[in-house]
Amino acid sequence: QVQLVESGGGSVQAGGSLRLSCAGSGYRISTYNLGWFRQAPGKAREGVALIDSAGSTTYADSVKGRFTISKDNAKNILYLQMNTLKPEDTAMYYCAAQWLYGLGSWMQSPSKTSSWGQGTQVTVSS
Repeated sequence: QVQLVESGGGSVQAGGSLRLSCAGSGYRISTYNLGWFRQAPGKAREGVALIDSAGSTTYADSVKGRFTISKDNAKNILYLQMNTLKPEDTAMYYCAAQWLYGLGSWMQSPSKTSSWGQGTQVTVSS
C-alpha cells in the first residue's frame, strides 16, 4: 500500500522560502508520477508541480520560476523547494502519486490521483 507523509510546512513572511518533503513507503517513487497539489480555504484543490518517473516536470503558471520539484529515488523522497513565497501561496499542500496519466492531464484533474498524503500547512504573511 502506497503511503505518503509530508513535512516541512510552516509560517514565513512574503519573500521567504520553505522546502517541503514527502516520504514514500510501500512503493518505489522511481516508478510513479509524483506531484504537489494545494488547497486554500474555500477553493478547489489545484496542481502546483508534477514530476514523472523519468524526471520530466511541469508547473502551474503561478509558481513557475519560484518553485522547484525534485526527487531522490535512493531515499524515496519527493521535494518542493518554494522560493519568493507570496501570501497567495498560503494553502494546505498535499503530496500525490499516480501511474496512469500524463502530467498535463493530471495537472488539470487532481481527481486522477491514486494516493494522497495528509497535507502540510504553508502560511505566508505579508
